[in-house]
Amino acid sequence: MTESAMVKAEQVHKSFGHVQVLKGIDLEVKQGEVFCLIGPSGSGKSTFLRCINHLEKINAGRLYVDGNLVGYRQQGDKLYELRDREVSMQRRDIGMVFQRFNLFPHMTALENVMEAPVQVKKRSKSEARTQAQELLDRVGLADKANNYPSQLSGGQQQRVAIARALAMEPKLMLFDEPTSALDPELVGEVLDVMRDLAQSGMTMVVVTHEMGFAREVGDSLVFMDDGVVVESGDPREVLTNPQQERTQSFLSKVL
Repeated sequence: MTESAMVKAEQVHKSFGHVQVLKGIDLEVKQGEVFCLIGPSGSGKSTFLRCINHLEKINAGRLYVDGNLVGYRQQGDKLYELRDREVSMQRRDIGMVFQRFNLFPHMTALENVMEAPVQVKKRSKSEARTQAQELLDRVGLADKANNYPSQLSGGQQQRVAIARALAMEPKLMLFDEPTSALDPELVGEVLDVMRDLAQSGMTMVVVTHEMGFAREVGDSLVFMDDGVVVESGDPREVLTNPQQERTQSFLSKVL
């Protein structure tokens, strides 16, 4: 395993019942890289993302984050599933931002961002509050700290969700189509925050339909279809000059 790999997938398979969703995924995400996953709905992108933090268990293969096997420990040739507590420990280092913002509706923006550091990391409330205020400021929402999710636009809720994920000081951020539930005019404000994160050196795996973002911010791009990696490479290269017929056909519809 290369030193600088933050995520490494080796022959990852995942099925739901008889349906094979991932059919032997091999890929590597380097430290500090913005890694974009594109492809049609149902191609396995979101499922793969959820496997990285063991929200979905893989059926075969190996997944590593920062050199550690995700969800399992290996003894000899055998894999043993980690206990829930051990999986939770692994997840602390991985931030995830979903399509739907998943904020606690009964908590203000500030309280949403404070919650995990206080509950999981046992931070003092005053320390967590200071950090939460700094993070809301970073995502451009310092003035919305006391608003409840219902008082925020979709784009603002998604920015709170990003601040909440960052509050755990993760070494890896996963974004599952973070702009797909937003009105078009709100997409830009979320992508701006993600650009800022990328510039700060955060390792990011982004499932996205935003080809402009992938082209401009991405370091690597993978096109998935039907549970396999069809094509991968430099985003600008893949998007302007796709080599595979399946990639060409997909891009001709979305670009």
